[in-house]
Amino acid sequence: MDLRPIPCPLCASDQTAPRANLHGRDYWACSRCQMVFLLPEQRLDSASELARYETHDNHPDDPRYRAFLSRLFDPLVSKLPEGAKGLDYGAGPGPALQAMLNEAGFSTAVYDPFFAPDPAPLAQRYDFVTCTETVEHFYDPAGEFRTFDRLLRPGGWLGVMTDMMEADTKLESWYYLRDPTHVVLYSHRTMAWIAQEFGWSVEHPHPNVALFRKPSHSTVGS
Repeated sequence: MDLRPIPCPLCASDQTAPRANLHGRDYWACSRCQMVFLLPEQRLDSASELARYETHDNHPDDPRYRAFLSRLFDPLVSKLPEGAKGLDYGAGPGPALQAMLNEAGFSTAVYDPFFAPDPAPLAQRYDFVTCTETVEHFYDPAGEFRTFDRLLRPGGWLGVMTDMMEADTKLESWYYLRDPTHVVLYSHRTMAWIAQEFGWSVEHPHPNVALFRKPSHSTVGS
C-alpha cells in the first residue's frame, strides 16, 4: 500500500496515518482533528449506498425510534425560542425527527440527497438544523459543515447525533464500523475542533450528541 499521507477530509491536514484494517476496509486517522476516515477509493458507489439506506426501517411513528431521537430532541427544543424554524438535514426515508419537531410547534423542512433531494430548502436560513445519524456518512465533511454554517442564522443551533469514539474505543470490536457507509468517525475532540474552526460553542448533553451554537453577533446577513 502507498503510505504517503492522505489529506484528512475534515481539516485537510496531511498529518494522517493508517489506523486499522477492518472488515476488508482501511481506516486512517488524523492527528490534527482526530477524525478517523475510510480510504476514499473504498467508499461504496451511489447505487450500493442507496441500497444500504433502503434497508433502514425507521418509521416516524415508532416509539422506540422516537425515544432514541429524544437524546437530541429534548435538549435542543429546550433551547429554541417559540416559533423557531428549522431543517432536518439527512432525514432519511422516515423523517421522524421532523414529525416530532413539527408536533412541538417548530416548523421543520427536510433535505436528504437520496430521499428528499429538492435543493430548495438549502437556499433558506434557519434557527436550527438537525443532523441525526448522518454526519458519519459524509464524503466531504468539511464542505457539509460549511453548508451548516451557511444555513444557520446568527444565534442558531446545530444538533448532531452520531456514535462517537471515546479514548478507550476499540475499533476492532466497534459495531459502528461494520456498516460500510460509515466513512468518517468523530470523537468529542473532533467536535471541539469543528466548533473552534467555525467559531461555534459546543456542548454534549448525551455522549453521542453535539449541540453547536453559532454566535449571535455574526455579521452574516439573516
